[in-house]
Amino acid sequence: MPKLTLRDLDVRGKRVLVRVDFNVPTEIRGGKVRVTDDTRIRESLPTINYLRDHGAKIILMSHFGRPKGKPTDKYSLRPIGEYLHSLIHQPVIFSHETIGDVPRKIVEHMGNGDVALLENVRFQPGEEANDPDFATALAELGDFYVNDAFGTAHRAHASTAGVTKFVSKSVMGLLMEKELRHLRDELQDPARPFVVILGGAKVSDKIGVLKALMEKANAILIGGAMANTFLKAEGIPVGASRVESDKVDLARELLELAKQRGVTFLVPVDVVEADEILPGANMRNTSRLSPQHGIADGWQAVDIGAATIALYQEEIAKGETILWNGPMGVFEIPEFGDGTIAIAEAMAQSGAKTIIGGGDSVTAVKQAGLAGKMTFISTGGGATLELLEGKELPGVAALTDKQ
Repeated sequence: MPKLTLRDLDVRGKRVLVRVDFNVPTEIRGGKVRVTDDTRIRESLPTINYLRDHGAKIILMSHFGRPKGKPTDKYSLRPIGEYLHSLIHQPVIFSHETIGDVPRKIVEHMGNGDVALLENVRFQPGEEANDPDFATALAELGDFYVNDAFGTAHRAHASTAGVTKFVSKSVMGLLMEKELRHLRDELQDPARPFVVILGGAKVSDKIGVLKALMEKANAILIGGAMANTFLKAEGIPVGASRVESDKVDLARELLELAKQRGVTFLVPVDVVEADEILPGANMRNTSRLSPQHGIADGWQAVDIGAATIALYQEEIAKGETILWNGPMGVFEIPEFGDGTIAIAEAMAQSGAKTIIGGGDSVTAVKQAGLAGKMTFISTGGGATLELLEGKELPGVAALTDKQ
């Protein structure tokens, strides 16, 4: 059943409670909290600006970090409110309390187009517990509810799902709508060939996604530490590389399933191996991997090798739709990042519809300066994976159905 969207509401003069995802990377510099990646804040601006332009009173709420249900200075949203002020060139009224008299008085005095930000919802134990009393207290601050926090839509928390029971209408924001369009609707029947690139640390994190995408993909390219488990399944020695020994049989099953489905399923044919995972470590490109020639004892795979890069580039060049989630190696260390950067560059040059499915892949694309060349970059991590797996997201399911 389709859900109501922001455009289905008449918001003029109404108090609109908006769940955003302001859980952004920060650092302390010169004694002040500085935002180091503002993607999620910028992605919320179309919804915030739409509400301002249409004369709503906008009450924003978000989580930030993991304060475990109690106030913690380092996880206050105040610096994020100050940063938002610099983007919208309008004061952002900050409520140092999440619920109760303080935000209630602030909301009472708001004019049309004003923006307020509540303190971190996770300062309240009722948030992650999806406590109805906390959800009710939040709902009292708004006439309508908008969920624009795709990154937390897979959590059934008070501010993402519980609050919807206590307001007249709950709708999706413009970012939520965009995420669902690219990651769900358009991937139902993608332009082909459909190429999926999966990396990251664990096969276990991606089992559901692998199985779901096996139904649709023409080719699946595997990288990152999860590739080691597939190499081991093919009888290739993996040295001291990180491997999920209890998932080797599963990796074998997935390789077999790909054969049955006629899906091109590629694992690295060579890797960059290092004697330790540290900058300046000894490193070398292996020869072609086989059961006789694997990763050396005591060494570990840290990136895909040159032959694998060439093989993957060839497959990417054929794609009409390309989805990427997860780096090809330990790209945080620059000398182990060549494979990940090469994948980003191949996607940028492909002419295909390119979707970056959240997480570390987004960081990699930005580091390569290629974000502007991708069709769509998701703000989700876990939410992206669950959506691709075909799961229903609680934060979306709870919204009002379009009649």
